[in-house]
Amino acid sequence: MRKLLLSLLIIFPALLPAQSVDLTLRRAIEMANDSSLQAFRVKNMYLSSYWGYRSYQAARLPSLSLALTPATYNRYIRQRYDSQENIDVYRAQQMYSASGSLNITQNFDPLGGTFYLETGLEYMRNFGDYTGNQFSSIPVRIGYRQNLIGYNAFKWDKKIEPLKFEKAKKELIYNMEGVAETAVNYYFALALAQEEYRLAVNNLASCDTLYITGERRFKIQSISEADLLTLKLDRVNAQNTLENASIGLKRAMFSLATFLGMDQNAKITVTLPVAPDSKEIPVDIALTQARLNNPDLLQHRQNVLEAQRDLSRTKMESRFNANINASIGFNQVAPTFGDAYHNLMRQDLVAVTISIPLVDWGVRKGRVNMARNNLSVVEIAAKQQELTVEEDVVMTVSDFNIQQRLVSSALEALDLADMAYERTKQRFIIGKADLNSLTLAQSRQQSANTNYIRALQNYWLSYYRLRKLTLFDFEYNRLIDIE
Repeated sequence: MRKLLLSLLIIFPALLPAQSVDLTLRRAIEMANDSSLQAFRVKNMYLSSYWGYRSYQAARLPSLSLALTPATYNRYIRQRYDSQENIDVYRAQQMYSASGSLNITQNFDPLGGTFYLETGLEYMRNFGDYTGNQFSSIPVRIGYRQNLIGYNAFKWDKKIEPLKFEKAKKELIYNMEGVAETAVNYYFALALAQEEYRLAVNNLASCDTLYITGERRFKIQSISEADLLTLKLDRVNAQNTLENASIGLKRAMFSLATFLGMDQNAKITVTLPVAPDSKEIPVDIALTQARLNNPDLLQHRQNVLEAQRDLSRTKMESRFNANINASIGFNQVAPTFGDAYHNLMRQDLVAVTISIPLVDWGVRKGRVNMARNNLSVVEIAAKQQELTVEEDVVMTVSDFNIQQRLVSSALEALDLADMAYERTKQRFIIGKADLNSLTLAQSRQQSANTNYIRALQNYWLSYYRLRKLTLFDFEYNRLIDIE
């Protein structure tokens, strides 16, 4: 009984009718942005950059850290001086120690240094000839350390990291518009397959009607046997065309369902969007928005900043280097824990270290020249990319404005082709038109249908490509934003 129920559970879903879904273009794009694997990948790429920026922000805040060494045991033989014998001797020693410290650090961006506040405690116990305990405490110590002449990483991070995050947000919108582009391609591929299937069904019905009419006219010797055979061949070809159109329709339906994350067996019917209202987009507005928002241009601005940072660091590292570490605090050593925090002694530290390269046979100079040349290359690449994006925007705006007129023209051609075919078909039935005229009218009708769908596809592809290049919604005259 259990096996029977299991078999029914497996077989039952396959027996269910396929889900029927009516889709508009806007709804398909919404589903793609919400459920497609491409959108999922894009969003996760953004989240990686988001958490990177959060880490940068966190690094600007005070950090608290605890360092512990719970136990260290050391047994060794060490050389010692025996003052009574006036000789060096080897003596065995054993030692157990433990330590811990609590540190608060705060980076100081303007100078590139770090303030620190710390407290710590160390414990040591000796075994062997001399046995005893010692506690060493640092109740509090405050200090500051920095590179006096060298590279300030904090200053450059403050310039680059916000730009990187802004670029990541723009890339998210850019890539989501790319998802919309892909959805438009899949949507109109199904619309075209759907229209070809409808035309194939109508064509087969028309060929059946024409063949029956041809048989009747052949009997009264109104048409030749060759024309009748041609009508029969057209019916056979129409049947084959219908079968191929059915396969193409299923394939296009499957592709769109897979892309949108739907049931792959769903029966999807798409509705062609209406012909767009005429809307001319000014080139200067599109160019302005592209310069402000295009992530490719932001990427090159980031590249220029990073090249400038590398040049600055290389120049600093080629000179002499000086570091300072200054602190003030208290410490004490005592055999008991309590005494280690009584009668505290001042602990002061001021350390300046200087490193001066003397002879390196031109290594430092070569690195500086390499960094300077790399900056020049990056600046040229940024300028070239800006020109490429501007050219792409200008051509896309021109294409978009032209596509609007082509859609209107294709719709007018479709209406004329439909009327011409219907009238030629009626004239053929009553014997006032020959077969060649009918075939030509039918071919023109099919081409007009296909051209209209392709014109709509090209229009919407141009529209979403222009949105992707500028990250601007020209329908509502506002920037595209994603929460």
